This record gives sequence, structure tokens and C-alpha cells, in this order.
Amino acid sequence: MKHYILHNLISKLKEYKSIHSIRRIENNTIKIEFNGRNTYYFNMTKGNSFIYKRDNDSNSRKNFNAPFDIQLQKLFNNSFIENIELLNNDKILSIKVVTKSAYKKQINFLQLEFTGKHTNIIILDENNIILEALRHIDEWTSVRVIKVGTKLVELNKPTFEFETKVIDDIDEYLLETFKTLEAKELNTLKKHKILQISKQIDKIENILNNLDDIDILNKKSKEYNEDGLNILNNLYKLTGYEKDINIKESNNLFNKSKKSKQKAQNQHIEQTNLSQKLAFYNRLIITIQKSTTVDEIEFYFPKKDKNQTKTKKAQPYQSFFIDGYKIMLGRDERENIYLLKHSRASDFWFHLKDRPSSHLIVTNTKKNIPDNIIQKAASIVAKFSTDSDGNYLVDFTQRRNVKIQSKANVLYNPYNTISVKV
Repeated sequence: MKHYILHNLISKLKEYKSIHSIRRIENNTIKIEFNGRNTYYFNMTKGNSFIYKRDNDSNSRKNFNAPFDIQLQKLFNNSFIENIELLNNDKILSIKVVTKSAYKKQINFLQLEFTGKHTNIIILDENNIILEALRHIDEWTSVRVIKVGTKLVELNKPTFEFETKVIDDIDEYLLETFKTLEAKELNTLKKHKILQISKQIDKIENILNNLDDIDILNKKSKEYNEDGLNILNNLYKLTGYEKDINIKESNNLFNKSKKSKQKAQNQHIEQTNLSQKLAFYNRLIITIQKSTTVDEIEFYFPKKDKNQTKTKKAQPYQSFFIDGYKIMLGRDERENIYLLKHSRASDFWFHLKDRPSSHLIVTNTKKNIPDNIIQKAASIVAKFSTDSDGNYLVDFTQRRNVKIQSKANVLYNPYNTISVKV
């Protein structure tokens, strides 16, 4: 982070009188909305921190609720700004706020330190006592301890002069910063995700290519059955031991016929499921290629929690998260059946109107779900159930109104219909 960027930003931030909302949207990024819907994003990655603005709003797909996040929102949401400055003219942005209640007036400081590998966000009270921090640092790591309850030691004033530069429109500059970084990251992310999906496609195609030919299996089943019948039809010509041997041989042929027929049926089901999953991954590649933002791509690839226990078996559906709602999409008939069987009565079910499609479930415990969730869920169903752009009708209703007839075939009533364009 360049000092002159912070210096120019300070002049702009001094125009704002309050912080409407503040929260963490990524592991190292906080979003601050000042009065008048003026929003800035502060990426506090160690050694690579920067500030940016966006044309469109960015919401977190993960709920951050660590002690740091609780204090951040508790002390700074709907707070009034008393002062904003660069401490010691260093790359340390300090925002002094006051919150008023019926009982008292409380002063706190939000300190954003853009100091290379020591980059941090520190929450302080009016006596410079640390209330919380993005990164805690103990006495074994640094002489400058960042620990709740201790007094923050100020950094020494820089002994050199920072580069100076006037930025005519700091908001436009920060917006262009984001667009440049986004374009670069978008290109890299597209390549990475397409390569990742291509490996899945190769794996499925390899399995499909190694499946036995269904026509050959059915032909074998028919031949075994005919040979068995032929032996039975000629048993009258035989007697004694020879007759017993031929009966055993005919039974063996009938068993082979039955196994070949069953294998052909199972193979057909497996082939259908694999082909449907293959179509899903091919559509996912097209979706990635058409994506215009990093957020759009990352939506389709939810990040796993590092502390999440690893399970041996992958979940039998594709999942997405938006605004706290979990969306589950069936990629083949087997997964559609699973979703129908394991969803709750209060969940919402989505399906293309009057045509085959994936089944989609939105987890829910209330009577209704927000319009934006309905729109997004319907778009996902249409996007991953069709191969061409256009307008599609999607039916949706609560799972309690969906009656399973057989496998993934259902009847449902009452329901609503929404039109979506993909």
C-alpha cells in the first residue's frame, strides 16, 4: 500500500460523518459503508494490502463471527466519526468514533495498519487498550505485543519522507485499482477452475468408455437363455446321469442370462447418471467462461472451512451458499432422488416447468424465502438443465407439496412459477 494513496484517501474520508455498517467479508478484508452509501473495501493481507471500491456490492458467502467480528460490529456499526488521520504520518489509518446510548458516550478507535508483514486491524478503547485485533501477536513473536487487554505500543515515526502524489479522483482511482486486480484474478481463476473441471470430465469419460456395451450384454443374455431353453427342449432324449448334467448346464446358462440382463440394466442406469453428470460439468465450464466477476465464479465453488472434518464420501449433490441459504442441486437422477428423500417439508423445491431438469432444494425453516433467493435458485436450475440461452419457466414450491411417484418423478401442487433468462 502506497502512502500517497492513504494520504489522498484521508481527505475524502474526512467528508463522512458516520459509519453505517462494517463487517468482514473475507478472511483479510473488511467492508466499511460510510453515510450516504459510500463503501470502501480494505484488504489487509500481510505484505499485499490495498484499498478498493466496486461498481457492484460484494457480500460474504461466509458468516464471520469470531470475537474480532463481534467487537467490530458492536462498536462501529451506526457510530459517529470524530476524527480520521494518519498516525505519525505513517501508513496507519486511525478512525476515532463515538457511540451514544441512553446511559453513556463511548469512544473507540479503529486502527488499520498497512505495515507490510505486520499489517493488522486493531480495535482500541479511548485509553489505547486493545479490545480485539484481526491478528494477535504474543511476546515470543514480536516486542510489539497485540493482545486483548494490553496497551498498544505506538510505532516509531518514520525517519524518511514518503513519496507524494496528488490523485485527482481517489474514488475513481480505487475503482480502477479493483478493476485491474479483478481482471487479472478473473483470468487466472477461469483457467484454474476450467482445468479442475476438465479433470473431472476426463475421469467420467474414462469410466464411460470402459463400460461394457449394453447391446452386447443384452445379446449375450438372449443367447444364454436360448441355449438353456434348447437344452431343456432336448432333455427327453437323455436319461440318468447325462440328463442331470444337462439340467445343471441349462440352469447355469439361465443364471448367466439373468446376470447379463441385470448388468445391462445397471449399466444403463450408470451410463445415464454419468452422462447427466458430464452434461453438468460441461455446462459449468460454459458458465465459468461467461462469468464477468470473481464473485460469480467463486459462488459456484464454495470454499471449505479449513477446520472442517474431512469425510470419506463426497456429498451426493452440488451445493452453493447465498445470504445464509444453502442451495443443493442434483447433477443426475441418483442425486435428484437423494435430494427428494433427504429434504425437509419446509425446504423449497425448484424444477423446470413441463420438461426434464435437475431438482434443486433451498434449505429453509420459514414459510417463505426472499425474492432474490428465488431468482438465483431458478436461474441455477435453468442454467444447469439446458444447453442454450433463452427464457425459461421454473416451478417452485415447498417440499411438503411435492409427492414422489417413482424415482425422481413427482407430482406437485400448489406451486408458483417464475421466468428467468439465462
